[in-house]
Amino acid sequence: MTVSSPTEVAPPPPPVPITSTGTGIANLPNQRHKIVAKNGANFTLMVCGESGVGKTTFVNTLFTSTIKEPKVLSKRRLRPPNKTVQIQITKAELEEKMFKVKLTIIDTPGFGDYVNNRHSWIPIVDFIDDQHEKYMRQEQQPSREGVVDMRVHACLYFIKPTGHTLSPLDIEVMKRLGSRVNLIPVIAKADTLTPSDLAKFKQNIRDVISAQEIQVYSCPIESEDETTTKRNANIMAALPFAVIGSTEDVMTLDGRRVKGRQYSWGCAEVENDDHCDFRKLRSLLIRTHMLDLITTTEELHYENYRQTQMETRKFGDPRSQPTENAKFKEEEEMLRKRFTEQVKSEEARFRKWEQQLLSERDRLHKELEQQSERVKELQSELDAYYYSHHNSPRSVRK
Repeated sequence: MTVSSPTEVAPPPPPVPITSTGTGIANLPNQRHKIVAKNGANFTLMVCGESGVGKTTFVNTLFTSTIKEPKVLSKRRLRPPNKTVQIQITKAELEEKMFKVKLTIIDTPGFGDYVNNRHSWIPIVDFIDDQHEKYMRQEQQPSREGVVDMRVHACLYFIKPTGHTLSPLDIEVMKRLGSRVNLIPVIAKADTLTPSDLAKFKQNIRDVISAQEIQVYSCPIESEDETTTKRNANIMAALPFAVIGSTEDVMTLDGRRVKGRQYSWGCAEVENDDHCDFRKLRSLLIRTHMLDLITTTEELHYENYRQTQMETRKFGDPRSQPTENAKFKEEEEMLRKRFTEQVKSEEARFRKWEQQLLSERDRLHKELEQQSERVKELQSELDAYYYSHHNSPRSVRK
């Protein structure tokens, strides 16, 4: 046995042999997967629509948990309604198979609930732009640790199941949202329409979207896998998605317990493709295209906003607020018109008074001249009478 002296250095251990062939760059996806699995993901979903279309129920059904507490309808009359559209933020953390997602739900209570809903889209659009602005400002800081990202990755716009077509408010709002966020139109409460009426309603909505050139989200169709291509085409063919939301378990006629709604004529199942498009929408949002929604927000909508802002302002300058709000501009125009009409009315009244004063002045002047002439005539008559009775001319001072 050989013993090494204290001054001698022990030989290094033999290198571990590498049995795999190639340089190893094929393992990069595995490394990326480990990083993503460790950090998790952030996903922000906005739900927009009138009250009563089932936004809260749908969100809870989509994530199979109580993300948002349902409203207590018995207490809705105890507090006065909000006069403006509000932004309500709900955060939750979901975990499935050791993978965590930090979920943010953006609700818009008050939207479309009033007689006059003009410009009700302004708070929603401002919120989306504000999130882009906040993220861009954080990117410009020297230290970018702990960046808060609340950019909206997808917006579900709930359409009332009227069976006709989109309302003017729907068209205006969808135009504003489509250029800023991944817009996904959704027909709420699809179980209130017959299959034939639902098919006509969908086609009418598609026609309006095409005619009005509304931008809606479209996932990539083509793929190397033929099965994936067919699945993507099948998902997009269902646009706009008709959904049913329910967190209650019901019993079907064949004895299955499913999520759905029980009626006297049968059961409307949430996860039945023959009843609604819930599974297709869930696949689009979560299972197959969540990463594409996040990437599209980053590379398309955020970059468009960033490029627009950089072209119109210097580095570090705050965002230039719009010089005129559409709602305030309309009110300002009404006030200006009312003020102008009132000024014209007062001017006309003053001119009438002026004409009356001038007429009265002329009349008084004319009467004064007549009285003066009458005084002169009386004075002449008096002088003549005086001279005739005294037979001698006498001068009378006037």
